[in-house]
Amino acid sequence: MPFQVDTTDRLDIVDITGEVEDRVPADVVQGVCTVFVQHTTAGVVVNEAEQRLLGDIESYLRELVSEDDGYAHDALDGNADSHLRALLLDESVSVPVRDGSLALGTWQSILLVDCDGPRTRSVTVTFTS
Repeated sequence: MPFQVDTTDRLDIVDITGEVEDRVPADVVQGVCTVFVQHTTAGVVVNEAEQRLLGDIESYLRELVSEDDGYAHDALDGNADSHLRALLLDESVSVPVRDGSLALGTWQSILLVDCDGPRTRSVTVTFTS
């Protein structure tokens, strides 16, 4: 069940928890939800969606991988930093489904992290029970 997410900045974090929750099939009472981002310059993580923390995460990724460091891939696409940042993230997360809902912790959200925006990103959601 894919859906699209529009990002607005070069490095952007979007809370997609609601989009994923809306896709839990009625017949999945117990199971596992896998959320997969189909891009090499984006990732998906589980963390808190508090605005100051999201800013801290963006700052941390920028600090770990500078935007312009003479990367060889920049001669091709100019986005080597985005690929390198995405290496630090996962392209998928698995979340338990319990009683027909995502079994996330109190402060947990599913976050799409776009390292090469603004873009429209494809996210695939699958369920096993």
